[in-house]
Amino acid sequence: MTRILYLHGFASSPASSKARYFGDYLENAGARVDVPDLAAGDFEHLSITGQLAIIEEAAAGDAVSLIGSSLGGYLAALYAARHPEVRRLVLLAPAFAFARLWSSTPAGAEQVEEWRRTGWMEVFHYGENRHCRLGYQLLADAGRYEDYPDFSQPALIFHGIHDDAVPVSSSREFSSGHPNATLEVLDSDHQLLNMLDYMGPRIARFLISG
Repeated sequence: MTRILYLHGFASSPASSKARYFGDYLENAGARVDVPDLAAGDFEHLSITGQLAIIEEAAAGDAVSLIGSSLGGYLAALYAARHPEVRRLVLLAPAFAFARLWSSTPAGAEQVEEWRRTGWMEVFHYGENRHCRLGYQLLADAGRYEDYPDFSQPALIFHGIHDDAVPVSSSREFSSGHPNATLEVLDSDHQLLNMLDYMGPRIARFLISG
């Protein structure tokens, strides 16, 4: 049986709309889908290194395929670059260059400086539907990792042309240098929720029948 890990996005959870949709869709297509909590119940101390450890524990050495949304997409790429047993990847608006994204605008740069100075900030956590404290260690740790992980496994990338959180140019840059990755730019925003029924069968064919 094909085993798939779904990696949710930043300030999200295993109960997100996309996690539930793809979990149900792919299990009905015959796969086993696991959705780990990448914060492990401790969002305040979230880090890239910690999330990669959770993915490794969830994979348990199996030849899994990965679906990652936003930050989860970046994590999927990082993990695949370090784990050749990963079979295939689907990246949904992947947050490549995650550390640089925070300061890509003047307002973002000011926010990052204040975050660094105080050591924490409050962000809205969509999974918990409330504001939560987040330590600066997330960004400090993210700076240790490459912007564009050089994995070689087959990949599908879906990115919305109207994405105002992660620019589609980052997926275009990655795919232009990686013939193993096929990019589809969709008429959607960062969430891609209006394209779920379009992506579902394509993802199932790629991960299960491919």
